[in-house]
Amino acid sequence: MRRRLRPSLVLALVSIVLHLLANGHYGFFRDELYFIVCGQRPDWGYVDQPSLVPLLAAGAHGLFGDWLLGFRLLPALVASLVVALAAEFARLIGGGRFAQWLAGLTVLFAPGLLIQGVLFTTDLFQALTWLGLAWVLVRLEQTGNERWWIAFGAITGFSLNAKYLIAFFLAALAIGLLATPLRRSLLRPWLWLGALLAAAMVLPNVLWQQAHGWPFIELGQAGSSGKNVAMSLPQFFLEQIWQTGPVAGLVWLIGLAASAVRPQPRVARAFPIAWLLLLLVFVSQHGKPYYLTPIYPILLGLGAVRIEAWLTNRTGRGAILALAAGVGAVLAPIVLPILPVETFVRYQAALGTRPAAEEHLKQGALPQYYADMFGWRNMAEQVARVYRALPPEERAHAVFWGNNYGEAAAIDLFGRPLGLPPALSGHNQYFLWGPRGADGSVIIIVGGDTDHYAQLFRSYTVAGHIDAPYAMPYETDQPIYVLRGLKMPLAQFWPSVKSYN
Repeated sequence: MRRRLRPSLVLALVSIVLHLLANGHYGFFRDELYFIVCGQRPDWGYVDQPSLVPLLAAGAHGLFGDWLLGFRLLPALVASLVVALAAEFARLIGGGRFAQWLAGLTVLFAPGLLIQGVLFTTDLFQALTWLGLAWVLVRLEQTGNERWWIAFGAITGFSLNAKYLIAFFLAALAIGLLATPLRRSLLRPWLWLGALLAAAMVLPNVLWQQAHGWPFIELGQAGSSGKNVAMSLPQFFLEQIWQTGPVAGLVWLIGLAASAVRPQPRVARAFPIAWLLLLLVFVSQHGKPYYLTPIYPILLGLGAVRIEAWLTNRTGRGAILALAAGVGAVLAPIVLPILPVETFVRYQAALGTRPAAEEHLKQGALPQYYADMFGWRNMAEQVARVYRALPPEERAHAVFWGNNYGEAAAIDLFGRPLGLPPALSGHNQYFLWGPRGADGSVIIIVGGDTDHYAQLFRSYTVAGHIDAPYAMPYETDQPIYVLRGLKMPLAQFWPSVKSYN
């Protein structure tokens, strides 16, 4: 009898191909530039994230340089592993080939998960680690071996060093587990040993945050108090359907309902409880819709297994798989930068779809995660022209000031080969790096308020212009100013530029 390939392997290969096709297009994303620059200055933590992803991003850039396909290879591989593990998770909880195909396909084409395989950001490992925790809990129930809590702790510690988001999942999951037989583990040592392992793994970063006044808490408060778009509960819920796609949305809703009423395995009851708690917390705190995305591979696996149990008709199963693949393929170019940008704009208009804005920022022709891949190299080149045109005595003191970490990181990364000095900014980690030896006598800056400049400096002149039509509106069609003669010492002025958001 001929042995058939597992769905997990086939779907993982498809995922790799899709992401490799996408990863050679457009340019570096704003956050990627920032993470590379952060990782080039290794530390136990940063204002807005732990240290793991910046270190990996700097390492990938050091290895592959500006070759995007190589730089983004790790996100593509991790996304493919999530697809494979989702299919295998369905098998672990009793699903046959149909359930494995359905779980893997819906994870493969979920828009919110697809984009995580493109960008080298702190979301890189979230879906993988959340799914890993679910896998461990199922194995713990199946085997009764309490030593699985050590693996749970190791995954938790690793994930916390990539992004703090999993802490919300852990809190919600802990409440959910009280409704399952695994609550008995609270009376046994292995759970606490796993917790101790996780705490030890994240301790250096916690100490860094403490030593710097807990900047991440300040940053989180800024997001919930004005930076992020506030959504109602129905709006946030509809965004969850967008994050997964309509077919997958039906699958995970079935997984939610079935696991809440008659969970199989019994530990599955914890996941709909955790999902509901997270939904309510993120809505109340003005969190971004994608914060919930890492839980969906778990719910899609649960839903796929339940649908398989209900639907035994071969034709019906084939139709569902074809629908999942077809709808997914249609939506994929919305989040995978496969199409040339002009073609993408037309395609997006033809579908009449566009993700909702997650921050209070003016939107351009492209969604923000695409727009933030444009304009950075052009900015560095135009700033370098202005810098080189300065008289030698001014050039010796001149620095670039970034209005945000994206601008500053673009100058640090792309401006260095052009002879530009290190950039300054008050935004997030750049604030902690300080003036970097500058005296404030000559500052180059893009855009801004000239009335404000007149108050702070003795003079300002327009010396250049940037124009990148597909960039975010506030990053294009802007003048480049040269500000001269800061009216107070830069060291005295520095505390006022702090911006954690």
